[in-house]
Amino acid sequence: MDLKKSILELIRRAATDLSPDVEKSLNEAYDKEDENSPAKNVFKTILENVRMAREGSTPMCQDTGSLVFYIDFPVGSSEQEYREAAEWAAKEATGVQYLRPNAVDPVTGKNSGNNIGVNAPYFHFHQWDKDEVRIRLMLKGGGSENVGIQYKLPYPPLKAGRDLKGVRKLIIDAVTQAQGLGCAPGVIGVGIGGGRDISFALSKEQFFRKIGDRSPDKGLAELEVSLYNDLNKLGIGPMGFGGNTTVLDVFIASQARHPATYIVSISYTCWAFRRKTMTIKQGEVTYD
Repeated sequence: MDLKKSILELIRRAATDLSPDVEKSLNEAYDKEDENSPAKNVFKTILENVRMAREGSTPMCQDTGSLVFYIDFPVGSSEQEYREAAEWAAKEATGVQYLRPNAVDPVTGKNSGNNIGVNAPYFHFHQWDKDEVRIRLMLKGGGSENVGIQYKLPYPPLKAGRDLKGVRKLIIDAVTQAQGLGCAPGVIGVGIGGGRDISFALSKEQFFRKIGDRSPDKGLAELEVSLYNDLNKLGIGPMGFGGNTTVLDVFIASQARHPATYIVSISYTCWAFRRKTMTIKQGEVTYD
């Protein structure tokens, strides 16, 4: 097993092959729209784009996103080994145009040209007791990243208090503000609690859940379902053209908070919902 080439294949799949759960959800959204409506035509174009990207092994969107890796590895493995392999794969993927160069120095304004820079790619490392390696990759688009938002409860402008009713108001406000700018229909990831940094981290990790996967917490699961229904009544629709589907799903998770703070972070990912998982066990590699 060649780790570098296996991660390169992971990148290729993430960039060019939309996951089945997302494609199924887009097809269902297409069926819900009125014939000859702008929304129906947008979904038709999106689905055709998905098909062509898969068949041609080309990026499904011109913005191939920033690389975010979540790597779980057994005791005794080296973080550096995975980091070096992933950076090699990112450079190679850029060279063969699975990825667009998306790492820009904010001070000099210079694009590295190979997706490598300070904290690019970004890595979340986690050591676990399993005898296998799990590498999850998210290619996070810039447009959807721009409409992510963070609130602090209580939030007087919405009369939102420190409870799930308040959280609900914030999520509806965030999606309403986003309109079509995040390339709707989007998937909404929400992190409740923690500090500002780890709250956003929790919200983004929710994007590895499958469409329709509900929170194990009954209260959060009910909130996910009710928000999915209500957000799709906003009429924003695909790319902001109006329609019956504004979000494909809502994923919410919570964590302990400091008594003085109640942070709610809302991350948004576009219809080009690029995330894939690679598992290495006994030298064998599988992808999901």
